[in-house]
Amino acid sequence: MRVAIAGAGNVGRSIARELIANGHTVLLIDRDPNAIKPDSVPEAEWLLADACELTSLEEANLESCDVAIAATGDDKANLVHSLLARTEFGVPRTVGRVNHPSNEWMFDELWGVDVAVSTPRLMCALVEEAVTVGDLVRLFSFRGGHTNLVEMTLPEDSPRVGTRVADLDLPGDAVLVTVIRDGAARAPERDAALEADDELLFVANPSYEAALAQYLAPRAVAAE
Repeated sequence: MRVAIAGAGNVGRSIARELIANGHTVLLIDRDPNAIKPDSVPEAEWLLADACELTSLEEANLESCDVAIAATGDDKANLVHSLLARTEFGVPRTVGRVNHPSNEWMFDELWGVDVAVSTPRLMCALVEEAVTVGDLVRLFSFRGGHTNLVEMTLPEDSPRVGTRVADLDLPGDAVLVTVIRDGAARAPERDAALEADDELLFVANPSYEAALAQYLAPRAVAAE
């Protein structure tokens, strides 16, 4: 997979190293000459250019990329890069870094963003996930918030304790994607029964989150 990363700062370079370690081809783009440090990620391609300019992205052959990641420290630049990647170059998947939480609402499909990554929101979700039992916690949003990854640690008094996965009647389009038990993730096997303290991860539309929370643990708090 070929991945373009707009922004070759610490964040962009860290992402590049991880992707390269997983066998992907990476192109780092930055308009700041001081950010171009090929020795820091020698396996990556480097391009000194403005990732918000059409001519620069044409030079980068952005249309050949499978994913475009906008990882600069400027939310406006991240939005413009994502929009150009999607509308002008047909990149199949875009990921946008949200630097300021107040701008998160703009990172949606209208701006060509498939996945928005907000560090403050993610850290908050991870804190909530670590300390709450019986409440639904939103971990991640896909497609501009139209689909979310949510988590609940099943409380002991849940009416779903002992229920087979095949017998779950989940509301709407909610899908159970994994069960984490004793620190190990496992596929939700049809004949397996849920246990108290199971950490359940679902993909669901936000409109069904409240119903999902009530189904799993009546009087539970839905994701915020």
